[in-house]
Amino acid sequence: MTDIFKKIALEKIEEAIKNGEFENLAKQGQPLDLSALASIPPEMRGAYTIMKNSGLVPEEVELLKEIAELKEKIGCNTDPEQKSALVKKLRDTELKYKLRLELRR
Repeated sequence: MTDIFKKIALEKIEEAIKNGEFENLAKQGQPLDLSALASIPPEMRGAYTIMKNSGLVPEEVELLKEIAELKEKIGCNTDPEQKSALVKKLRDTELKYKLRLELRR
């Protein structure tokens, strides 16, 4: 079943290339900025990018991104008070994430 979809996708891409639909695209030839995706789990990056570009990013994905960023900040922080505040915010964000997942079940 996947092969048929792959074949259809390739045919559509080839057709678009022949029709010049990939000419003069915005940011053509520029490197992709993948830093925004660094905190998104690899298996969710494709879906995240598509949904973000459509304005449809689920709150759970944004929360996962925030959790990863908070963990990174905690690891880099040396001030005990700031670290404590970040840990509290991390716990709150993780709880919010778990509650959102429960609501989806």
